Amino acid sequence: MKHEEAKTLHPSTETSRSFVVGLLLSLVLTFAAYYAVVYHVFGTTELTIFIIVLAFVQLAVQLYYFLHMGREPKPRWNLYVFLSTFSVILFIVVASIWIMHHLHYNLMSPSEMMEYTLEKEALDK
Repeated sequence: MKHEEAKTLHPSTETSRSFVVGLLLSLVLTFAAYYAVVYHVFGTTELTIFIIVLAFVQLAVQLYYFLHMGREPKPRWNLYVFLSTFSVILFIVVASIWIMHHLHYNLMSPSEMMEYTLEKEALDK
């Protein structure tokens, strides 16, 4: 009985190792993003892409090492629910950005529209 109580009070070595590896990877990814921003390693566009890629890698590390997503035995309902929720949220965000861009374009005043057209078409050169 005491062995079972001790087993429930202390996490297993495998779980502890998983948390330590996850923590170290998360710290490395966070410091990589910080370093890239503070020391201007990339240009604006490249930095944005780099930060987004690091964010997705960080998400994968968090899901795998801390939430143990994808490690559970079949059926993998947690993974399916997460992926469907993530895809719906991604769709909503992308669609909202697309709608806002088109609203901005369609609600311009005539003078703004002329300036935008000249800038986009490079007609002023």
